[in-house]
Amino acid sequence: MWLYADIKTLADIPRLYGKTRPDKTALVDGRGAISFARLDERSNRVANLILGHGIPARSNIGFLGKNSSLYFELLFGINKAGSTMSPMNWRLAAPELAAVIADAEAPLMFVDRDLTPLIEAVQAISPRPFKVVSLDPLDADSALDQALAGVSDVDPRMPLDAEQAALLIYTSGTTGKPKGVELTHRGFHYMRLCEHLEPALQWQDDDVMMMVMPNFHLVGSGLSIQSLYNGGTLSILPQLDPGQLIKVIQRDRPSIVALVPTAIQMVLDHPDAKTADFSSLRLAMYAGSPISSHLLARALREMKCKFMQFYGATESSGAISLLRPEQHVIDDEAKLKSCGTPLPLIDVKFVDANGDEVPEGAIGELVVRAPSLFGGYWKQPDTTAAVLQDGWYKTGDAGRRDAEGLLYLVDRVKDMIVTGGENVYSAEVEQVLAKHPGVRMCAVIGLPDEKWGERVVAMIMPSDGHKPTQDEIIAHCRQHIAGYKVPKEVRLVEAFPMTATGKVLKRVVRDELARAAAGKS
Repeated sequence: MWLYADIKTLADIPRLYGKTRPDKTALVDGRGAISFARLDERSNRVANLILGHGIPARSNIGFLGKNSSLYFELLFGINKAGSTMSPMNWRLAAPELAAVIADAEAPLMFVDRDLTPLIEAVQAISPRPFKVVSLDPLDADSALDQALAGVSDVDPRMPLDAEQAALLIYTSGTTGKPKGVELTHRGFHYMRLCEHLEPALQWQDDDVMMMVMPNFHLVGSGLSIQSLYNGGTLSILPQLDPGQLIKVIQRDRPSIVALVPTAIQMVLDHPDAKTADFSSLRLAMYAGSPISSHLLARALREMKCKFMQFYGATESSGAISLLRPEQHVIDDEAKLKSCGTPLPLIDVKFVDANGDEVPEGAIGELVVRAPSLFGGYWKQPDTTAAVLQDGWYKTGDAGRRDAEGLLYLVDRVKDMIVTGGENVYSAEVEQVLAKHPGVRMCAVIGLPDEKWGERVVAMIMPSDGHKPTQDEIIAHCRQHIAGYKVPKEVRLVEAFPMTATGKVLKRVVRDELARAAAGKS
């Protein structure tokens, strides 16, 4: 059934290719190229370093840093040590990050040297002590490299349970509490099977995939793991930088790249794009939001490769559905708003509030049944039980299915805002706004934005005697939450439309603002 029967856990990926394709390049970044044999050996050293620290198996070990080859050495090494990698969002403010590390109960953090001030600020307020090992993606003489030189390169072969988490990825919760998604070895194993049975996801021996999206997102880590599982080479950018991305395309000649539509536009708008050679690309994958017909036409013309959208959730371990290349019809704007149809072995349906399936074309919540679903939310059984019911995962996304079987998402049930490919939950921002003395009541919504897809807008009813300015509110938010979550626009209101239970009718607020914006255009 599986393409590579010897790979049953993530730790088996470097083990297999370290033997069968030892000299093939596995990773390329600012340090240079690393073969599969070198990746296998370095990850063995990481495992022994962790065990040498006395850290027991099944621990959650944190990573705080940008994309690099070191991230994958640590990922596979942590798994070989019988533990779980938890890549954390380096864009978080210190209080947010401290809450995530405490929730994960991480005894050890691997941290980019450039993020030393942030991790020191976290340590100063953290309720749980933890060790830190510093690394430098561009310096082969960092504390991590020195430590690895002194340990054994023999694989410790620690046992791994298929139901054990390989990755613990945190997503924002509507309550503001950190929510760790346990992505199991079993889940990844079955995700690879779903992909292997999907004709649109066939890999070639000479494929080079470019990793641009951050490692703490499944788009970044999940697709990269998929590439390495298939024996592909991974070209790694630290973060999205359109000019650097164009340069690395010329250097590494990737055949596959994964971006969000906003990033595609940023790349094409860069001055260097006019003379760039995109001819190595055969497939551009995108996620986070649909693509417009105008942007697709431009991308097809200038990048000259196929495009494929994938829709998924962290909880699904990968893609749920695909809008395949042949379904990208430039003159069919409506179809471009679809997220396609499910992968093999994955079932979806739209249900009403009672859990009953709605008729074709009717709006309901999308629920998913797949062999790749996550193991649960870390130490949150009630939250897990609320979204995993009778084998189906409740995505929180509202949408419909058309007569062709194509899926369309029309709203986020949980009021999530997608800005530049980043997920922002309105409740999380509202909790920060509520701490400001000048805020009596607030509502955060997303409005359409040409550059970011959506922009975060804060509607504020001022406290008596106060009239907070936009600059004042933004400065307040920047002290508590990541920059991409900070409102780009602040509006003062005298009152909100309310429900009978005292909740703000956000749909009414959103519609009123949309009509006002349309009237100005």
